[in-house]
Amino acid sequence: MVQVVDVGIGGKRRWLILALGLAAQTASCSFLYGIPFLVPSMQRAEGLTLAEAGTVVAAPSLGLLFTLILWGAAADRYGERLVMATGLGASGLLLVYAALGDHSLGVLFGVFLLAGACTASVNAASGRAVLGWFGPAERGFAMGVRQTAQPLGVGVAAFGLPPLADRWGFQVSLMLPALAAIVVALLVAWLLIDPPRPERGPVTGGKPPSPYRKPALWRVHGASALLVVPQFTVSAFTPVYLVTTHHWTAASAGLFVGGVQILGAVGRLVSGHWSDRVGSRLRPMRQLAVASAAVMLLVALGDATWPWLVLLALVLAAVITVSDNGLGFTASAEMAGLAWAGRAMGTQNTGQNIAAALTPPMLGLVIGDSRYALAFCVAAVFPALAIALVPVKNENPPVQ
Repeated sequence: MVQVVDVGIGGKRRWLILALGLAAQTASCSFLYGIPFLVPSMQRAEGLTLAEAGTVVAAPSLGLLFTLILWGAAADRYGERLVMATGLGASGLLLVYAALGDHSLGVLFGVFLLAGACTASVNAASGRAVLGWFGPAERGFAMGVRQTAQPLGVGVAAFGLPPLADRWGFQVSLMLPALAAIVVALLVAWLLIDPPRPERGPVTGGKPPSPYRKPALWRVHGASALLVVPQFTVSAFTPVYLVTTHHWTAASAGLFVGGVQILGAVGRLVSGHWSDRVGSRLRPMRQLAVASAAVMLLVALGDATWPWLVLLALVLAAVITVSDNGLGFTASAEMAGLAWAGRAMGTQNTGQNIAAALTPPMLGLVIGDSRYALAFCVAAVFPALAIALVPVKNENPPVQ
C-alpha cells in the first residue's frame, strides 16, 4: 500500500501552493489559447489578412516552445517561486505594453513571441512545486488538478476576450490576461514556498547523474507526444467537422466543444486519482493509450454510419484523449527525480507542443474535402504506437 509522505509543511499549506500553481497556469493559458479568439477583432482593427493574423496568433506558442527546457533548468537551479513570479510577471508587463498604443504587425509579433517565452516559465515550475510538496499517494490527483488549467484558461479567454474586444478593441482586451498574469505573479512571489532542494552527493561532484542516460524517460516523452495527436485531432477538427458535415451552426459547435472541455477536465482528475490508487503512472497511461486508439476508431465508424454514434464517440474521445496528460507529466518528473524534474517536464512539454503543432496541418492534408473517417483512423495509429512505447516495466516507485 502506498503511503502518503509528509514533505514538510502543514496539510492545508500544500493545497494553497497547488492553488497558486493552478492560478499561474490558468493565467498563462488564458493568454496562450486566448489570442485566437481575438482574430476577428484584430482583422477589423488592423486590416490584416487571415494569414497575417494567424502569424501573430502563432507567436506565443513559438516563444513557449523554444524556452520550456531553459525555464525548467532555471527552476531546478533557482527555485519555483523566483522563476514563476519573474516569468509570469514579465509576460503580463509585455501584454500591457501590447495593449497600450498603436503597434505594427512586426512589433505585435515580437511582443507576443517574448510574452510566450516568458509565460513558459510556469509550465515546469508549477509542476515542480506540486512534485515537491505532494507525496506519491496524492501527487497524481494534485497534478490532475493542475492540468485542469488548460480548459480553465480557455474558458476565461472564451468568455472574457471577445466581449471586451467587441466593445473596446482587441488591444484593450489584452489587459485581461495581462492583469491576470501580474496579479498571480505577485501572489506567487508573496505566498509560494519552494520545496526542499535535493541534497548534493559527493559521488557525482555535487550534481545528480542525468536520468537521460537510460531510455525509459525518453520513451515516456515519446509516448506522451504520440498521445497528443488524437487529443488535438479532436479539439482542432470537431468544430469544423460538425459545421461542414452535420450542418451545425458555429455557435452550437462551440457550445459542444466547451461542454466536452469540462468533461475532459474531470477526466484528468479521475486519471490522476486512479494513478494514486494503483501506485503507478505508466500502467494507467498505457491503458488510456489503448482506449484512445479504440475511441478514435469508434469516431471513424460513427462518421461512416450513424450521426448519434459519432457524437457519442466524440464526447468519449474528448475525455479519454486528454486524460493521460497529467500521467505522462507526473511520470517524467518522478523518473527524473527532483534535481532534474524541471528539465524533464520542460522536455516533456516541448515534445507535446511539437506534436500539437504538427497535428492540424498533417491531418488537414489527409481530410482534404471530406475524408474525416480516414483522418480519424490515421489518428488512432499514434496511440497504438504509444502502447508499446510506454515503459511500464521500467517504472520505479514514485519519488518521495
